[in-house]
Amino acid sequence: MYHPTVARLTYRALLGRRRAAILFALPALLLIISAVIRVMTGADDETATTVLGGFALATMVPLIGVVAGTGAIGPEIDDGSVVYLLAKPIKRPTIIFTKLIVAIGVTVAFSAVPTLLAGYILNGNSQQIAVAYAAAAAVASIAYSAVFLLLGTVTRHAVVAGLVYALVWESLFGNLIPGARTLSVQQWSLALAQKIAAEGAISSDVGLPLALVLLIGVTVAATWFAGRKLRTLTLAGEE
Repeated sequence: MYHPTVARLTYRALLGRRRAAILFALPALLLIISAVIRVMTGADDETATTVLGGFALATMVPLIGVVAGTGAIGPEIDDGSVVYLLAKPIKRPTIIFTKLIVAIGVTVAFSAVPTLLAGYILNGNSQQIAVAYAAAAAVASIAYSAVFLLLGTVTRHAVVAGLVYALVWESLFGNLIPGARTLSVQQWSLALAQKIAAEGAISSDVGLPLALVLLIGVTVAATWFAGRKLRTLTLAGEE
């Protein structure tokens, strides 16, 4: 299910000059903001929760997911080079699964790790806040990578669609409208953070058992559908 050559090509595409600049910029901004806040206000749990929840988890993680998820396959479909990949004797689910693993790895590296570091900078992991948000960022990275990889296979405007979802649904509606929160990857991942952190430090609108079911369900469904879509692209190319 994992193809090293496909993985290497995907890593090379994701870590190219333009995408790498975006991937490094957001974590760097988080760390700079965290350092400035720590110097100005000192260690404070509420401030750490605000920064890690409001910027890292709600904004940075989905944006990095957009870059990694759509970039894993979208550009190949747009420029037609995916035809050369599909012509190889590699199973289509293997291609999708490999690209998903790469997207997850990149998203976790550029979101969960900086979130953990920012948490330690902000309050030294008091009440396990840093670890909790890093874990939330990691599980959210998995779901986001699958969803945005799917978008990359079904539309040529995957980046735009991903940005609309990340910025409008997750960051805006997900934080303001109670009903939308239960359908938010951010809230599902916060359920895990709530479990890890000290009691009362972090809250989520979704219970942990339901959140885990939804995270797994969305990831599996998106990956499966992306594989089916890739088969359709193959048939279209052959015809």
